[in-house]
Amino acid sequence: MLRLFPSLRGYGRRWLGRDALAGMTVWAVLVPEALAYATIAGVSPVVGLYAAPAALILYAAFGSSRHLVVGPMAATAALSAAVVGDVVGGSRAHFPAMTAALALTVGIAALLAGLLRLGFLAGFISEPVLKGFIVGLALTIIAGQLPKLFGVEGGSGDFFEKIWALIKDLGGTSGLTVLVGLGSLVLILVLKRVAPMMPGSLIAVALGIAVAAGFGLEDHGVEVVGNVEAGLPSFGFPDVSLDDLGDLVAGSVGVLLVAFAEGLGAARNYAARGHYEVDANSELIGLGAAGLGAGLSSGMVVNGSLSKTAVNWSAGARTQLSGVFAAVLTVITLLFLTGLFEKLPEAVLAGVVIAAVIELVDIPSLVSLYRVFTRRLGQAYGVAARPDFLAAVAAMLGVLAFDTLPGLFIGIGVSLLLLLYRSSRPHISELGRMPGNGHFAALDRHAGSRRVPGVVVLRVEGGIYFANAERIRSEVRGAVARKEVTAVVIDAETVPFVDVSAVRMLDDLAEELEALGVRLLLARDTGLVRDVLRTAEARAELRRVYPTVRAAVDAARAGT
Repeated sequence: MLRLFPSLRGYGRRWLGRDALAGMTVWAVLVPEALAYATIAGVSPVVGLYAAPAALILYAAFGSSRHLVVGPMAATAALSAAVVGDVVGGSRAHFPAMTAALALTVGIAALLAGLLRLGFLAGFISEPVLKGFIVGLALTIIAGQLPKLFGVEGGSGDFFEKIWALIKDLGGTSGLTVLVGLGSLVLILVLKRVAPMMPGSLIAVALGIAVAAGFGLEDHGVEVVGNVEAGLPSFGFPDVSLDDLGDLVAGSVGVLLVAFAEGLGAARNYAARGHYEVDANSELIGLGAAGLGAGLSSGMVVNGSLSKTAVNWSAGARTQLSGVFAAVLTVITLLFLTGLFEKLPEAVLAGVVIAAVIELVDIPSLVSLYRVFTRRLGQAYGVAARPDFLAAVAAMLGVLAFDTLPGLFIGIGVSLLLLLYRSSRPHISELGRMPGNGHFAALDRHAGSRRVPGVVVLRVEGGIYFANAERIRSEVRGAVARKEVTAVVIDAETVPFVDVSAVRMLDDLAEELEALGVRLLLARDTGLVRDVLRTAEARAELRRVYPTVRAAVDAARAGT
């Protein structure tokens, strides 16, 4: 049963001041970033503000995190632009309605997934894939904002096309625009480093408006935001047809995967710090409710924000009441303050966007993935020995070269292919007896271990199933061919499962070895492996699994 506002249960009156202060701090960050992220989504900046109040309140009502802040985000804004752009083509007039409709479809998909308890789907985007995807997305977003920073026309297309178009247009750079844009970018980055609690984006926006109005920058060729409609958004279903909604369904699944993975990661991070738990299915329902609220408020796709959640935490928030305060302040902004943003230079908005996403270009994390490598892994898997790094790079390059959603699915596909490849090549260690205690250990890892004369002991490190059964058979044959042996013992302690194909392979292998005068014995199986061997009617000798490797070796040498 769903409970409304779960984070407010047991609310202490002394928390009110902290939540109010945190709400004001979040608002100071949210307003300029929402304006900027709406431009990434290809809609008017005010659409970012439209999305925030309902999303914040509805997530507070249904979400399980006490600290997560939802709102427009760079990654999902870029995905929104890509999905909607594919559907509407060149029809810019239909863009705002379809953007709100996408928020609705993502919200509905999240609600259904939460009610069906599909929170486990977050595991299908591995952290390395998400990291590579976000790096590629951040670079693409930066490439799209650089023309505004330089005051040139720029181009469309993928990352490389945008960069090439920028290089060709650099001759028309507006020096004053560069000064305003780079100045705002440097100011935000410096404040973030020396005074992280100060709302650098809001300060840059306020200064940009003041300078633009005071010096008439618009008259000197500096582009400004222009008219920002005041007042609350129109509420209700966006002006789209059912066919339009159907066209958005496929894209909304990809947007949901990214939104959910990013938001759940932030929620779990701060839940661990606060010593409480979040529920993945409740997070889906909270995200779905927030998406519905944003879509019905003429807004855009929303999701959990790691950066704004960090601000919320640092400001001392105790519950989701901080998000409610931020929502109220955003409504006040829509009613009375939108006129202030009409003189905001586009270059300042570009600086806000770049400052927000530049920290997502986490190259050190990719380097650390590359370093997760050993010589043995290289010998066993070759190029696939760095699967996490390869999946991350595939996702990053996919985004840079083929756009956002294709890049995401390329990363997921490469990750799954590498997983299948590695599971089809389980590591097989040869074991030897350790002197003194009689335990068995890998020969290549323990210098003191010694082979048992006449017996080969192999440890299969992974499940045995149809995809790797023949490889394991070949490894056993090779081990027998290299030595004079009377028995092969397979240590199955690290074999979590077998399937019928594996049982048939072991039966055939045992018969083949028996013809050569070599016995095949199993030791230390798990209960699941034992059950399958029995129900699949394996040979009697294979069903007689020895409790230890030592017992199996002794039986082999004794011929019993």
